[in-house]
Amino acid sequence: MKIAKVERQVLNALLDKDLMGSYQIQGFVSFTLAIILLFLGKLIIGRFELLKRYSVPEPVIGGFLCASAVGLSYYLFSFELSFDLRSRDILLLYFFAAIGLQTDIRTLVTGGRPLAILLALATIFIILQNLVGIGVAGLFGMHPKAGLLVGSISLIGGVGTALAWSPTFVEAFDISNALEIGVAANTVGLISACLIGGPIARFLILRHKIKTNQSDELDIGVAHNKEHQTKVDSYALLWAWLWLNVAIILGYLLDQLLQSVDFQLPMFVSCLMAGILIGNCRNLILKREEAYPGAKLGIALFSDISLGMFLTMALMGLQIWELQGLVAFISSVMFCQILISVMFTLFIVYRLMGADYEATVISAGFGGITLGSTATAIVNMSAVAKQYGAAHRAFIVVPLVCGFFIDIVNALIIRFFVGL
Repeated sequence: MKIAKVERQVLNALLDKDLMGSYQIQGFVSFTLAIILLFLGKLIIGRFELLKRYSVPEPVIGGFLCASAVGLSYYLFSFELSFDLRSRDILLLYFFAAIGLQTDIRTLVTGGRPLAILLALATIFIILQNLVGIGVAGLFGMHPKAGLLVGSISLIGGVGTALAWSPTFVEAFDISNALEIGVAANTVGLISACLIGGPIARFLILRHKIKTNQSDELDIGVAHNKEHQTKVDSYALLWAWLWLNVAIILGYLLDQLLQSVDFQLPMFVSCLMAGILIGNCRNLILKREEAYPGAKLGIALFSDISLGMFLTMALMGLQIWELQGLVAFISSVMFCQILISVMFTLFIVYRLMGADYEATVISAGFGGITLGSTATAIVNMSAVAKQYGAAHRAFIVVPLVCGFFIDIVNALIIRFFVGL
C-alpha cells in the first residue's frame, strides 16, 4: 500500500490531469526532457554521416521523435499527453538578445540592400503562397478562402496568426474547422521547413562550386570540426550571461514603451534591437575587447543552446493527431507549398541575393521563413554554418526580415485577400 501511495505521489509530481482526461507533463520535467532529446538528436546525427552531410539540425531529430512517440500513444492507446512548455518563450528572448549583441552596426548598414531584396522576395512569395492555397482548396470543393488558412496565415504567420484569424473564417465564411486546418498546415510546414534547409544549401554549394567560409567565428555555436577545441571559462560565460540579461531587460522596457504608443511588436524583436544597441554602444565606449576574452564565444554558445532547446520544445509540442480528417487536403496543398518554396529558393532567392555563400545560407533559411517560423529559419542556417562556415550578413538580414518586417506585410496581404 505504501509503495502504491508513493507511486501516485511521484506521478502527481510529474503529471497534471485535466478535466478532459488528458495528461500534461509539468514544466521542469518537460524542460529536462527537452535537454535529453537535444542530446539524443546530437548523438544520432553524430552516428549517421548522411544527416550531418545534409545539415539536418539536432533539435529536429529529438523533437520529432518525441512528437511521433506521443502521437503513437494517442492512436494506439487513446492516451493524450502534452507538455508544459511555458519556459520555451524565454529561450527565444535569449537567442535574439545574443544575435543583437553580436551584430556589428557596420554589417547591418551594408546589409540594407539585401534586406530590402529579401523582403520584396518574401512579399511576392506570400502572394504566391495564398494563390496556391486558394487554388487547391477550390479543387477539393472547399470554400476558396479556406486556402488562406493553408497559405500565409499558418505558414508565414504561425499558430498565433491562425488562432487570431480563425474566428473570422468561422463567422464570415462558415468554415467551422478553420482553426484545425490552420494548425494542421502549420504542423506539416514546421516539420518540412526543418528538413529542406540543409539539402538546399548542399545542392547549391555543390552545383555552383561555392567557396565557403571556414575562417571566421560563427554567430551561433561552434563549427563541427572545432567542438572539441572549444575553451571558455566560467567567468567568461557569466559575463556573457550578464549582458544577455541586460539586453532582455532593456528589450522588455522597449516593448512596454512601444505598447504605450499602440505599436505592437513581438517581444523577441525588442530584445534583438536592445542587443544591437547595447553591443554597439559598449564597443564604442570601451573601445577594447571584452573584459573576459571568451565572452564572445560564451554568447555564441548561449545562443546555440537557447535556439536548440526552443526548437526541440516546439517540435515536442506538436500534436500530430490534429491532422486526422484533413490528411488528403493537407497533404496535397502542403506538397504544392513545399515544392514552390524549394523552386522559388533555388531559382530566384539564391540568384537575387548574390549567388554566393551568404546567399546560400539565406536560401537555407528561406524555407523557415515561408513554411515554419523565425526559429526554424535560423536553426537551418546555423546547421549549415556549423558545416560550412560563418555567414555574418545572413544572420542579420534574415532575423530582421522574418522577425519584424514580414509580419507587417503578411497582415496587410491577408486583409487584402480576406476582403476580396
